[in-house]
Amino acid sequence: MTEPTNASSADTDEPWTIARVLSWSAGDLRQRSSTSPRLDAELLLARVLDCDRIRLIIDGTRPLSSSELQRYRELHKRRRRGEPVAYLLGEREFYGRCFFVDSRVLVPRPETEHLVDVALERTRARSLSARVLDLCTGSGAVAITLKKERPTTHVVATDISADALSVAKENALRLGALVTFICSDGFDSIGKETKKFDLITANPPYIPEANHAALPIDVRGFEPKLALTSGISGLDLTSRIVSEAPRMLVPGGLLAVEIDAPSGTLVRELFLAAGFEDVTVTRDYAGRDRIVSGRHL
Repeated sequence: MTEPTNASSADTDEPWTIARVLSWSAGDLRQRSSTSPRLDAELLLARVLDCDRIRLIIDGTRPLSSSELQRYRELHKRRRRGEPVAYLLGEREFYGRCFFVDSRVLVPRPETEHLVDVALERTRARSLSARVLDLCTGSGAVAITLKKERPTTHVVATDISADALSVAKENALRLGALVTFICSDGFDSIGKETKKFDLITANPPYIPEANHAALPIDVRGFEPKLALTSGISGLDLTSRIVSEAPRMLVPGGLLAVEIDAPSGTLVRELFLAAGFEDVTVTRDYAGRDRIVSGRHL
């Protein structure tokens, strides 16, 4: 089947209906190794038609106009080259909220919601007026979510990338979250005179440098490498965070860090070596080690 460029197909004169476009697009994306071809096609077409995905089913027999086909074709061409759907839409849902994203930041993953879950669950006793620090904040998804879930907390968020912080600040403004943003490499720009924190969260880059080339094209080709890789082992920044965090935490304060699944045991050992107690490893939806957390006593 030829690519949908006009309101009807030149070889069959059949109209390019919503259902036909979705079927063609899903098949095309599947051949290009998309892990969710049908969903990708539906999300992009729903954006073009300014409707929800249910409406695509209800109106499946409706032909698309030439202008609608053209707008969809441009998005589809970008997706078939590997550009993440979240960048094409300019948004990604995280913890039930819609966050603005573009190529300056990583696309928030469902796995990172576990970081928020662990942070909230293990700091229930400190839920009022707690001080929170979120490192490597990226789009601000974790920091803003923590602030929205516990409005009385004081949240500080840092990132080494000024571009990423611009995105995070926009998200905080859009979602009505009062968060303090600081450009910092880890703890470097957090003054020693600053009051210590009850909770520190971090989703640092954790992919080994050598593994970057093997990542899916929509990750390695479009998402910022600075936010993905961290040295030969992938643990350069994680090691720094774990070793330096105790001086920034109040007694009983919690550190929670997202990790690459194979490094769960090693990161747990880093926590223990730094003097953390009650160290736990939390698994993600797929049963893989994802979050390591521990208390500074």
